[in-house]
Amino acid sequence: MRQRHYSRKWVGGLIMGLVLAGSGSVAAEPQIDESGVASLTSQDSVEEVDARFRQGLEKRGMGLMAMVDHQANAEGVGLELPPTRTYIFGKPEVGTRLMQCHGSTALDLPQKMVVRQQDDHLVLEWNDPHYLAKRHGLGDCELPIDQIAEALSGLAQEAAGD
Repeated sequence: MRQRHYSRKWVGGLIMGLVLAGSGSVAAEPQIDESGVASLTSQDSVEEVDARFRQGLEKRGMGLMAMVDHQANAEGVGLELPPTRTYIFGKPEVGTRLMQCHGSTALDLPQKMVVRQQDDHLVLEWNDPHYLAKRHGLGDCELPIDQIAEALSGLAQEAAGD
């Protein structure tokens, strides 16, 4: 496997902005299916998960660009859907590097995380960065894919709570 080298300043800034900032409660480890969708569950309400998710973004210096409330949109056209929200967020100094490597990565950026009610629990889902790296052919670029994956997992775990 090829050794990756990153500038100390760039990696330090990335880690400071992304790595989990010491949360008290942590959910189970995320599961990743064959289609590259990472997920975990939460027993908490959508509102509690929403509040912790937004706090987690702020702690990591990530921006929330939009939140789509699919349940409200369905109600607006006379249809029913359990609570389902898509959060669109990111950190341009990280995402831009992926897009500089291969422009098609913009199809999957900014990052997205879905929080949806399923039976008696919530499911949090997002794209696994390793899957995206494979999908967009990012293997030849010096990118911190492992750190991005850890940051997204940490954010999801923090949002999900115990």
